[in-house]
Amino acid sequence: MPADLASPPALQGAALIKDQVRRLPDAPGVYRMLGDDGEVLYVGKARSLKKRVGQYAQGRFHTQRVAHMVHLTRAMEFVSTKTETEALLLEINLIKQLKPRFNVQMRDDKSFPEILIRRDHSAPQIRKHRGAHTIPGDYFGPFASAWAVNRTVNSLQKAFLLRSCSDSVFETRTRPCMLHQIKRCSAPCVNLVTPEEYSALVEQAHDFLRGRSRAVMKALSDEMTAASEDLEFERAARLRDRIRALSSVSQEQSINPQSLEEADVFAVACEGGQACVQVFFFRAGQNWGNRAYFPKVANTIEGDDEAAGILDAFLGQFYDSQAIPRLILISHEVANRELLAEAFSLKAGHKVEIARPQRGEKADLVAHAQTNAREALGRKMAESSAQGRLLAGVCEAFGLEAPPERIEVYDNSHIMGTNAVGGMIVAGPDGFQKNQYRKFNIKSTELTPGDDYGMMREVLRRRFARLVKEEDAGEAPPRPDLVLVDGGKGQLDAALEVIADLGVEDVVFVGVAKGPDRDAGLERFFLPGKPPFMLEPKDPVLYYLQRLRDEAHRFAIGSHRVRRKVEMTRNPLDEIEGVGPGRKRALLHAFGSARGVSRAAVADLAKVEGVSDALAQRIFDFFRKS
Repeated sequence: MPADLASPPALQGAALIKDQVRRLPDAPGVYRMLGDDGEVLYVGKARSLKKRVGQYAQGRFHTQRVAHMVHLTRAMEFVSTKTETEALLLEINLIKQLKPRFNVQMRDDKSFPEILIRRDHSAPQIRKHRGAHTIPGDYFGPFASAWAVNRTVNSLQKAFLLRSCSDSVFETRTRPCMLHQIKRCSAPCVNLVTPEEYSALVEQAHDFLRGRSRAVMKALSDEMTAASEDLEFERAARLRDRIRALSSVSQEQSINPQSLEEADVFAVACEGGQACVQVFFFRAGQNWGNRAYFPKVANTIEGDDEAAGILDAFLGQFYDSQAIPRLILISHEVANRELLAEAFSLKAGHKVEIARPQRGEKADLVAHAQTNAREALGRKMAESSAQGRLLAGVCEAFGLEAPPERIEVYDNSHIMGTNAVGGMIVAGPDGFQKNQYRKFNIKSTELTPGDDYGMMREVLRRRFARLVKEEDAGEAPPRPDLVLVDGGKGQLDAALEVIADLGVEDVVFVGVAKGPDRDAGLERFFLPGKPPFMLEPKDPVLYYLQRLRDEAHRFAIGSHRVRRKVEMTRNPLDEIEGVGPGRKRALLHAFGSARGVSRAAVADLAKVEGVSDALAQRIFDFFRKS
């Protein structure tokens, strides 16, 4: 699924972050740093996205870990929130789901801490909890760290005077403890508060943690005013202190809504002939993240009717391979709402409701999703504009007739000719098209180990022979406008030899040779019939071409490593007919290794459970032939 990438793919690291800061709002939100293959490196929250993300672009880091994280960043994603509290809760939800490798402190925890109000005692206890919900009670969270839970519990103790001691301590108390002396407990252990009064305090804490902070604080404020009017100034002062204690955590936490247990929220934003569909996923009453999709649209989009049509078509395609929740909230009324709901109900096996809320918490969630859709579309349009300028620069550098719509880049990877793999990556106006990437296991047995020219010829022959075959069959396969091959004149000549044999025309081939000592910035470019040339060291087009070449190199190396790993773990017993997983396991258990099996006599092999005399002879003959 495509990510909401907000910067030109030519940029990376601190330069990419600096480019994005210009388009970020001075508002709370969550940001995600992405590496190669869309890997989530880090999830963070910010009171101001512009200021927080801008700090990464300054190049001054407190630790090597942060510097390394910035260096690996290839893209970023953003979600704006109403408050910093919402950003914090969403950050925790995303970290729990995505497990980014640079969120070290949070990732090391086996589970996130929560606040528990126990319900299995006459005087409910408030405490920090981690792990499964095995204790009867109300759970609130998750929180970012134990420190965050401890701070919140301390505030709640001051505000609601609930006990935090264990049951054994509670049962043995004969006089109030120190927490009561410092006004952090109402001392139910020695009956300084009636059970009814303590229950009221528990319910106030419950309502507050559920997000109904305004009602709780108003009730306390009214009670303080009444106490003051009755000249009960000490009681009024205690209520004042309790209100102050709530001020640090008094914002309502609507990022985890209480009216939704399971729902998907869709919102559409359209501008300048482009559209963005933002999807938020709510499960178990929590926001489990969001994704931005950019469907292709043929005409300029204006007004709600066109946006509704896009959403109508998108919903059917989206749930073709996705689990369907019981509730789907949408930003625009779609024409086939009832039909879609009926089809989804049949597919999911339960009733599915599609609704466009007009008021209340659900309407706020849809509005929140639409805000994020507009912001994501703005970032996408800025990226497309920059990408267009880069492709125009590529067009000028290589003398193309028009900016390329499809660029294919080829590279090979091997170790002394073993497990050789060729890789093809694809890029265009929308950045890298990773669903178009292809790998080619080098199959020819006639190649000399390490023959890079021969490997390139095999890869290109297979790729373009298939292209020609599909075009002759009347199909319309994707045809590249520009092909980059990693290497100098020799690699380019090998590529030109292949396409000449296949009769492929109208495709420009360029060889990209690394500079002396493989220095980036000193690359030389080879075009047929022209002398090699270089681009200016600080030319953005050069950076873009380097990024394409590096991506092809990364993909080829990754494919090679996978093949080499499979080869290393391959067992010769797998090649013997009649030896399945069970017999293989029994043979290895009996002789210790495949080498031990190869040295065994037929009689010894036949003693293994499940191995017949005929199979024992077949195993014996296999290793002798080998």
